[in-house]
Amino acid sequence: MRSDSVLKAGLHPRNRFNTRYDFPQLIAYSPALAAFVKLNAYGDDSIDYAEPLAVKALNQALLKQAYGLQHWDTPPGYLCPPIPGRSDYIHHLADLIALRHGPSVRVLDIGTGANCIYPLIGASEYGWSFVGAEVDPAACRWAQKMVAANSSVAGLIECRLQKSAAQCFQGIIQPGEDFDLTLCNPPFHSSAAEAAEGTQRKLRNLGGKKTGLNFGGKANELWCEGGELGFIRRMIEESTSFAGQCGWFTTLVSKKEHLPRLEQALRRVKAAQVKVIEMAQGQKKSRILAWSFSKL
Repeated sequence: MRSDSVLKAGLHPRNRFNTRYDFPQLIAYSPALAAFVKLNAYGDDSIDYAEPLAVKALNQALLKQAYGLQHWDTPPGYLCPPIPGRSDYIHHLADLIALRHGPSVRVLDIGTGANCIYPLIGASEYGWSFVGAEVDPAACRWAQKMVAANSSVAGLIECRLQKSAAQCFQGIIQPGEDFDLTLCNPPFHSSAAEAAEGTQRKLRNLGGKKTGLNFGGKANELWCEGGELGFIRRMIEESTSFAGQCGWFTTLVSKKEHLPRLEQALRRVKAAQVKVIEMAQGQKKSRILAWSFSKL
């Protein structure tokens, strides 16, 4: 059986990466990937997913093949995201707004990061226009340069610097400005130590022996005061001030046990609609929490 004919469990049916990778084809698009491809224990082409340079090379090849994005990279020490899972979030958001396409659909990405991955995928896949908000000035500058280098999406993505780490929307959404969607991949952890342990656990699951944050990540990307729960609760509270300017607010929730407290917070602010959208990538489970103050 061809390795690229096997469907990956749980991914959205429109996900361009929902079959196993055709490495010869990917190498044709991005020859630099060849240095990292080798046979795995099952005799299939693969890479070492515990090796950050290999993951980055794979991401570059995937983005070139799927979207023609020729210039994608992350600076040393910053988060290198898995492309299939990021793509899934975008496809589920498209379902949420009934598959609307084009630049009239405006999306706000909270914490876009140096990788700017959600705007790059969303602009390429659906033609949406994006504002990417980022609290780290260096990450914001890197994302701006990368967007400018990809002419197919350069006119659809704007990066804005968030001057307050305590705020999501304030200082980013301007008076009279409307968004159809907001999205966010919040920091999961409440401390550097907790983030480091999470990375070590990921490495053990991959069979890796390396130490450190192999996939990268700065403080604002991986941890914050109160961790995921605290971050999202603050986001929910702040969203009330922008209820008339955003159709749907959404965020990833990695820990299912957080949902009851988050749903309670949404009842407290009188959200008119609340949805939980389950996602999966192999054994990894996650979910999107979406809320709106509109009953329509």
